[in-house]
Amino acid sequence: MRNEFFIGSFLIVAAVSIMGFFWWPVLLLFVVLLPIIFIGFIDAFQKKQTIRRNYPVLGRLRYVMEEIRPGVQQYFIESNIDGRPFNRNDRSIVYSRAKKETSTTPFGTQENLYEVGYEWISHSIAAKSMDDLDTHPTVTIGGPDCLKPYKASLYNVSAMSFGSLSKNAVMALNGGAKIGKFAHNTGEGGISPYHLNQGGDLIYQIGTGYFGCRAEDGGFDPDKFAKTVEPEQVKMIELKLSQGAKPGHGGILPAKKNTEEIGKIRGVKPGTDVLSPPYHKAFSTPVGLLKLIKQLRDLSGGRPVGFKLCIGRKSEFISICLAMIETGIKPDFIAIDGGEGGTGAAPLEFSDSVGMPFRDGLAFAYDALVGMGLKRDIKLLASGKIITGFDMFRAFALGADACYSARAMMMAVGCIQARMCNTNHCPSGVATQDDELMAGLVVTDKRARVANFHHETVHSFLELIAAAGLSNPDDVNRTHIKQRTEVNKIQRYDEIYPEISEGRLLKTGLPDDYKSIFKDASIEKF
Repeated sequence: MRNEFFIGSFLIVAAVSIMGFFWWPVLLLFVVLLPIIFIGFIDAFQKKQTIRRNYPVLGRLRYVMEEIRPGVQQYFIESNIDGRPFNRNDRSIVYSRAKKETSTTPFGTQENLYEVGYEWISHSIAAKSMDDLDTHPTVTIGGPDCLKPYKASLYNVSAMSFGSLSKNAVMALNGGAKIGKFAHNTGEGGISPYHLNQGGDLIYQIGTGYFGCRAEDGGFDPDKFAKTVEPEQVKMIELKLSQGAKPGHGGILPAKKNTEEIGKIRGVKPGTDVLSPPYHKAFSTPVGLLKLIKQLRDLSGGRPVGFKLCIGRKSEFISICLAMIETGIKPDFIAIDGGEGGTGAAPLEFSDSVGMPFRDGLAFAYDALVGMGLKRDIKLLASGKIITGFDMFRAFALGADACYSARAMMMAVGCIQARMCNTNHCPSGVATQDDELMAGLVVTDKRARVANFHHETVHSFLELIAAAGLSNPDDVNRTHIKQRTEVNKIQRYDEIYPEISEGRLLKTGLPDDYKSIFKDASIEKF
């Protein structure tokens, strides 16, 4: 192919040179052909890409098609229900609710109701009226040692940092939280001016990089922490042990997104890759974790303090529960993330193959807390692709007291699932630090959309509660959801995820599936 290109180029140049003296339009053609020939010579002699070297000019089409493939597939090839990570129906419901457009669907479901894995709610003939329900339900987070309990919405913005997101996206999310009276988790990147200038409630997240309370050696600085949480907007503190996108792997902020401003906020050198360690320097044992939680609660004036994790080894979670019993120190809440999480940039292996999926992790955490007599003082927050009212209902059935959402809130702000979050080229201005791209994201418009989406989603959740004949979210349990586990077999959630009775795990004669877990558990090590 390369030889043919060289011969053809020579003949074209020769022919055009001769004919150009007699026919001026050929000269115009020469102007078009010369750049193509020039590109062809570059392709033929470069050594980095075999396809371009072997097929000059034409080989470039391969890379063009690679570039446009995701968009073509998303908009023209995939069906409404088979897209990943969120299908078209999921994305459409977010957009329509954010804009307060019609969110009903005509002509029946597109789901295959007889496919293994299909789930549904058991409704009641004696359904409730929405007039019988509290249309603005909250949950009070704060255990016996908490001096400033927080009444949280049942649906809140999950952790996404300034740096990963643009300042306009952060302001839109926080402005929406202010309008809708729900909480906005800062993510591990610290509290920026853009988290504060809209006035929305904040959950300050501390990751392994300790941004916002970072000492010179990269460890935890108590004095900086106390100063960071001074604003009244900071309602809760969340210590991140791991996240669903990359459990067991530290946070990643690419150098191209680490601007001067972000570097200053995080206390790191701008223009460098910011790689948080995969472990905490402030503790190394379950007891150490709880002592840090108590320290954070004391330093923050008694605000609710909890931790977030994607369940890995079950024995480690049990170790933390045993340490709670031993020390008497309990977190006010625990946030459970699922292995399907994904706003953070992550290595493929971690996204696809590390961490317990959301439903399994939430069910286990709830059962462990109940079985060890701890749940009454600890609220569970759930995070794992929670977009619709049904997603919320399912989380509550498995034990959640409130829910988080990250990617749904991003879509409410304008994210189109271009999956370019880690490139700094997000076309919707949500996950970029490019001033020109983020300028297209108008905060006043998008914050209203975030508030709309929150309101409509909570409303749809309450409609499902009413349809099930229930009076409030606390009444939702595992008997209310059924799943097709085989072609001709249907099971309720309480059969798929059998519950543990109160205090059962503190008694002798542990259930068989807990014996090996407790055997590996220790309050002195993870």
